[in-house]
Amino acid sequence: MPHDLSRSFRERVLVFDGAMGTEIYKKNFFVNTCFDDLCLSAPKVIKEIHESYVEAGADVIITNSYGANFNKLSRFGLGEKVAQINRAAVSIARDCAKDGVMVAASVGPVGKFAVNSEYGDKEAVGMLVEQISALEEAGCDFILFETLPTKHDVQICSLAAQKACKGDYVFSFSVDRSGESSQGEPLSSLVQTALSPSKKPVALGLNCGTGPEGSLGPLETLLKLSPLPVFIKPNAGMPKNVEGRLIYMASPEYFTTYALRFVNIGARGVGGCCGTTPEHIKDIARAVKPMAKSAKFKVESIAQAEEEKLKPPVPLEEKSSFAAKLARKEWVTTVEIVPPRGFCLESTIEKSRICKEAGVDAINIPDGPRASSRMSPLITAFRIQNEAKIEVILHFCCRDRNLIGMQSDLLGCASAGINNLLFITGDPPKLGDYPFASAVFDADSIGMARIQSRLNRGVDIGGHSIDQQTKALIGVGADPNAIDMKKELKRTREKVEAGAEFIITQPVFTVEPLLAFIDEMRSHPVPIIAGIWPLASYRNAEFMRNEVPGVTVPDSIMQRMAGAKSKEEQRDEGIRIARETVELIRPRVAGIQVSAPFGNINVAISVFEKKII
Repeated sequence: MPHDLSRSFRERVLVFDGAMGTEIYKKNFFVNTCFDDLCLSAPKVIKEIHESYVEAGADVIITNSYGANFNKLSRFGLGEKVAQINRAAVSIARDCAKDGVMVAASVGPVGKFAVNSEYGDKEAVGMLVEQISALEEAGCDFILFETLPTKHDVQICSLAAQKACKGDYVFSFSVDRSGESSQGEPLSSLVQTALSPSKKPVALGLNCGTGPEGSLGPLETLLKLSPLPVFIKPNAGMPKNVEGRLIYMASPEYFTTYALRFVNIGARGVGGCCGTTPEHIKDIARAVKPMAKSAKFKVESIAQAEEEKLKPPVPLEEKSSFAAKLARKEWVTTVEIVPPRGFCLESTIEKSRICKEAGVDAINIPDGPRASSRMSPLITAFRIQNEAKIEVILHFCCRDRNLIGMQSDLLGCASAGINNLLFITGDPPKLGDYPFASAVFDADSIGMARIQSRLNRGVDIGGHSIDQQTKALIGVGADPNAIDMKKELKRTREKVEAGAEFIITQPVFTVEPLLAFIDEMRSHPVPIIAGIWPLASYRNAEFMRNEVPGVTVPDSIMQRMAGAKSKEEQRDEGIRIARETVELIRPRVAGIQVSAPFGNINVAISVFEKKII
């Protein structure tokens, strides 16, 4: 049964494979070889490459036929083998496409004709028609016109598609980081040309380019321009010549961080082009596939309740003591205590009692920070509230449970009186101690804020009324130090629009980014609580600076920490820095969340007090 490509793009994020040419090159077939002809002369090599991408988790594998048109094959004396090579390319890929993997037939630009050639646009279209016909006859799932560098190339491919494509086809453009073609044409011009015929492509995409970072801007532009699903397959950066070989330097981990960004802003397909390997695709698949049914698509498809079912939400000041202080615009303080790795909670509860005696308003309880496995934060929260008699702010991670399980826990929180919730999307398992664990990501923090907001009005995720509306105070996280601040602000505003009632930031060491973030959020005013991390030592500062995402420790603070000689002096200096930060930001924030480094709550409490421990 043929694949419904449009439906596949709607229902999940498709993981495309990586580079073919790079893998061939690694097997000692150099640039003087006709790579397309290897489908005939070395089919086992091509099959091994396809199989490696299928094993890596690719949903779409791309045939080794990018240059298999008459013009390019003729340069190798193979012009009469167009049909034979293209049919072989599909046949090899089809043999590897197991368990629903799709075969995309690669068609590149015809290429430049010889200077004295009498060929023109008509002949170029005919050459592509010949190639497309062979690919479709061999049984590909769809035609992928890729690496289209100019408007003229798009026009030629579009004419060929109208004449020859009996099934689905997609266009993928190659532009620079500014979003322009090799001829300086804007991306909008390429899109308009691709969409002008009556029979339109199923999706539009970007591939090749300068690398993942340089592809982010053009992708944002394409998402605004395209009424169709959008996919992206960047290069692994720019290649470097290392001892006569071209080596691409972008690691799988680095590449995957951008793959996640691509998906978060709306890409419905992601893969790699030149320089990407099965290792890149394996890393992408592991991180992206759990997000394939992300909140943006899944929560919107949840049955919407009729307005008459919705109850008025509980007023903010009645949700909890912590919420009441926020409603009165009083200064709030919280301390973060991580649940234990085991199941003994006596020490955690005792620390919480000490915080209450020190005047702290609430205990923050992380949910599997950095993809770690710890005691249930919900049980931890319940026992702290009941035994230490201090309210908690329970972090609620979207990584580990599906929507049904998460709703059950939210209702459990309501029953247990745990009403302060902080929704976070969560780190992928690969970043923690259990990289082999599955991730779920049925929803992200935006989707969960929306779901809790509906529960607060008496309606569950299926649109069914519940006996009594919940009264959760909805919190979300934010990163004032985000590399892509435009995206961070966009997502934070979406969180507020989804129902967020307060924000807690990542640890702040530099004041200016936080104040700029607060200014940008004036259009969506909710209380902002600043994260504060009192550095325990110079080594702790190095760790925060280099290994904790979303944290920026400036050189000036590193110098201050380095100037303190003993561990005790370094700890005291860390507390002083934290206090200074609090004083600078106090007029602009609703309160602070102070972390207890290595579980030392005395250090956290010292940030509130006058004395140094």
